[in-house]
Amino acid sequence: MNDLKEHEYEPIRGLPAPLPAGEGILWQGAPDRATFNRRVMRLHWVSVYFLGLVLWGVQGGVSAGDPALEIVGSSARLVGLGGIVVAVLWTFAYLVARTTIYTITNRRVVIRFGIAFPITLQIPFSKIESAGLHVWANGAGDIALAVAPGQKISYFILWPHTRPWQISRTQPMLRSIPNAASVAQILSRALAISAGQSLPVRVSQVGEKPVSIPAAA
Repeated sequence: MNDLKEHEYEPIRGLPAPLPAGEGILWQGAPDRATFNRRVMRLHWVSVYFLGLVLWGVQGGVSAGDPALEIVGSSARLVGLGGIVVAVLWTFAYLVARTTIYTITNRRVVIRFGIAFPITLQIPFSKIESAGLHVWANGAGDIALAVAPGQKISYFILWPHTRPWQISRTQPMLRSIPNAASVAQILSRALAISAGQSLPVRVSQVGEKPVSIPAAA
C-alpha cells in the first residue's frame, strides 16, 4: 500500500513511536472520502453554484439577444472553471483521506495528518475535557474533542481535522469517520475506564448540534 511506503518510518502505522507497556490500540480509521467531499469540501454545493452561474449566464444572454455561439462559449468557460474547482477540491479530499490516520488507544487519541509534511498530534485522555459526536444519515460522522485550557493547538495547522469555527480554543476532530457511533462508544468506554467510572454515550441525530460524551475531569 502506498500509504505504508510514504510513512514507512512509523514503527506502527499512524503512530510516531512503539506503544509503551500496557497501551494498546482500540481503533484506527481514516475519513470516508465520499462523506468528506460532501460535508467538509461541500462539493455538491460548489457544483450547484457553478451550474446556477451557467444557467444564469444562458438566461441573461438569451434575454440580451446575444449570439448563440457567444452564449455557448461563455457557458463552456464557466463549466471549465467549475470543473477545475471541483477537481482541486476532490483531489485535496482524496489526499487528506489517504494520508490521515486516526488512532484511539486505551490512553490517548492520535491524529496523524499532513499531505506534504506528516504531523502527529497526540492527545492524552487526561487532557480531554469532553467529546462531541455528530452522525450523518450514512452512519459516518465527526467526533470533536474539547481539550483542557492551555493546550496550544493551531487551528490552521490542524485544519481540516478541527471543529469548524472553534478558532480561539481549537477542538481537534475525527472527521467523516465511518460508523461514527461505534467509534464514539469505543472512545467513551476508554475514557470511562481511564477515569475509573461508567459513562454512557448519546448519539445526536442528523441536523442537531453535537452532544457531549462525558470525559474524565
